[in-house]
Amino acid sequence: MRQAALALGAAVVVLSGCALKGDVRRVERQLVAMQEEAARVDSARAVELARLADLLDAVGDSLDVHQRSLIVFRGELRSDLTDIQRQLVMIQELTGQSQQRLSELRTQLEQRPSVPLGVAVPGGAAPADAAAPEGLPGANQLFELGLQQLRRGSPQAARMAFQQLVTSYPDHERVPDALYFIGESWGSGSPDSAAAAYELVARNHATSLRAPGALYKLGLIAERRGDRDAARVYYQRVLADYPRSEEAALAREKLNPSP
Repeated sequence: MRQAALALGAAVVVLSGCALKGDVRRVERQLVAMQEEAARVDSARAVELARLADLLDAVGDSLDVHQRSLIVFRGELRSDLTDIQRQLVMIQELTGQSQQRLSELRTQLEQRPSVPLGVAVPGGAAPADAAAPEGLPGANQLFELGLQQLRRGSPQAARMAFQQLVTSYPDHERVPDALYFIGESWGSGSPDSAAAAYELVARNHATSLRAPGALYKLGLIAERRGDRDAARVYYQRVLADYPRSEEAALAREKLNPSP
């Protein structure tokens, strides 16, 4: 009987040990599963954090680009405002000079003895500015004013004076000169506008001294555009129509460049 009790106790101990080992393994498996889950969560968080870091870097780069663009825009805006102010000053100067010239002209006219109607003016020609519209300087004064502004580096003010001459005195002998210098005032910044002025000289004032220069300038503009055929046509017109002009020698060099 005693031996049976001992055997039963031993069996209980063995069964208890087996149960404890099973619990330990189960706990170990749970711990491993939790560690794996934690690792997966940490990995997902790391990926998300990396994505957020890249997004923040991209936003920062975009802000830098916009900030630089804003700085450039402010600089361009400031430059444009400066140009506008400069142009306003030019217009004011032109207006002031025109009023001053007008006052001088009125004074001269008041002091000059009038020519009765029907009496010829010496030389057979009418005074250059006799038909000056009221409130405007004469054609010669407008031309000199335009040249003065052009020399001072104020092409826009110069164009205003030359264009006023062409509009108010369309039959004046200074019109070809005014049109030519309108082309000069555009320079290389606006070749199309310059070419339009030179074309008017060459087409409408072919007998003027400015015609060969206008044709030569049209050749230069065409050459700069890469249109060599058109340039040759203009240079050949200079040689054919104005062979004794200074521009003819220049055109000849363009057509026959030295090696």
